Amino acid sequence: MIEVRWEEDAGVSMHGGLAFFIEFFKVSGICERFVEECPLKYVSPNAPSQSGILGTILLSVLSGHRRYSHITGIHGDSVLPGLLGIRHFRSEDSIRRAFEKQDEAARTLWMDRQLDITFSALLRQDWILDLDATVKTLYGRQEQARVGYR
Repeated sequence: MIEVRWEEDAGVSMHGGLAFFIEFFKVSGICERFVEECPLKYVSPNAPSQSGILGTILLSVLSGHRRYSHITGIHGDSVLPGLLGIRHFRSEDSIRRAFEKQDEAARTLWMDRQLDITFSALLRQDWILDLDATVKTLYGRQEQARVGYR
C-alpha cells in the first residue's frame, strides 16, 4: 500500500508526477534489483555511484529526453534526487562516459533481463491493447506528411 500525504515544507519539482513513479519503483523492489544487477563497475574512488548514474538516466528518459544534452533539463532539480536516494543528478558528460568502457555484452544481457522482468507479468494473462493509430501531421516531419489547409 502506498500512502500519499501533504507536507507543508516539502520541496517542489516541476517534474512532480515522477515522485509517484519513484515511490512505486522503490516500494516494488525494482529499483534495488535494477542497481544491484547493473554491470557498471568503476575502479576510481572519485567515480559517481551506480544509483546516481542509473537514476539520472531513468528520470531523464521518463521526462521525455532523447539526447544526452537534454539531461541538463533535470540537472538542477533538488527534490527528485532525494526521493530516489541519491545526492544529485549526474551531468550529461558523466552519463556519456559511464558506459563508454564497459562490456557491451554484459550491458545488453542486463538490459534484456530488466525488460524480461518488466514485461513477464504481461505475458501471464490475456490482455487487449487498444491502440489509437491517429497520426497528427507535424509540419512535414513525419513520413509522407503534407501540410493541409482548413
